[in-house]
Amino acid sequence: MEQDDEGVEGSSSDAAGQTDPDAGGVALFVDGPNVLREEFDVDLDDVRRAAEAEGPLVTTRLYLDEHATPGLIQAAEARGFEVVMTSGDVDVKLAVDAARFAAEGRMETLAIASRDTDFKPVVETANGYGIRTLAIAPGEFGRSDALRNAANGSVTLDGDESDVTEDSGETDTESAWHR
Repeated sequence: MEQDDEGVEGSSSDAAGQTDPDAGGVALFVDGPNVLREEFDVDLDDVRRAAEAEGPLVTTRLYLDEHATPGLIQAAEARGFEVVMTSGDVDVKLAVDAARFAAEGRMETLAIASRDTDFKPVVETANGYGIRTLAIAPGEFGRSDALRNAANGSVTLDGDESDVTEDSGETDTESAWHR
């Protein structure tokens, strides 16, 4: 089910699913094995809403490894996520795709949902291209401070509420959990 960068979903896609390279908006990349863990109880709809708060989505990708259940894949696709399966390290595929999007200027904002500090170089690369960056963490204890500090803004999903921290200050937004 692995797809290349050409097969993306979002409001700036044409009928063939091609992303407009001049599109603005938000590219959301979700590190599935790192975020969708039982201890975090993250709902993909909450992750999507956090990214949509930054602007219209040009792509929504969920990266999963070979251990992903068919039910998870089906649920993600039903919520409009493009599921990218990898047989190796999810981090590498996600980082390469996000850096490619940044280099090609395919978004105004890069949103990465992860708790992994490994994505700090990708966020810094996007920042270098003048792309706004957003770090979405699955919870207070699942947050990478290094990733959060490298990004222009951050969102911490926390049960019934999401604490949204932007470079201009901190606000609270509602977030509903549907399991």
